Amino acid sequence: MRLSICLMLLSFALCANADWSGIRDSLRRGGAFVRDAVGGAKDMYRAYQDMREANYIGADKYFHARGNYEAAQRGPGGAWAAKVISDARERIQGWTGRGADDTAADQAANAWGRNGGDPNRYRPAGLPHKY
Repeated sequence: MRLSICLMLLSFALCANADWSGIRDSLRRGGAFVRDAVGGAKDMYRAYQDMREANYIGADKYFHARGNYEAAQRGPGGAWAAKVISDARERIQGWTGRGADDTAADQAANAWGRNGGDPNRYRPAGLPHKY
C-alpha cells in the first residue's frame, strides 16, 4: 500500500514538473528524450534497490549521486528524469519531518552526480565493491 501511494505521488510530481513542449518535440524527433527519461528512471530505481540491498550506514549520498550520474549519462531525458525523481523524493521525505540539513546534503549529492561528478566522492569506506 505504501509503495502504491508513493508511486501515485511521484506520478503527480512528474506531471506537474514536466516540460511538455520538450517531450512533444522529442516524440517528433523519434522519442530520444523519452527513451532517455525512461532509462534514467530505471537507473534511479536500480540505485535505490542497491541502496536498500546494501543497507550500509552512511552510503545514501553515494547512491543518490550514482543514480543521478547514471541517469544523466543517457542524455537530457535521463538528466530530466533524475532531477524530477530526486526533487519529488526529497519533497515527499520533507513532509515526513526529515531535517533540512539532510535534504540539502541529499540534493547536493544529486546535483553532483547529475552534473557529471564522480559518485565515488560520496562512497563510504567499506562499502562492498559490488556497488
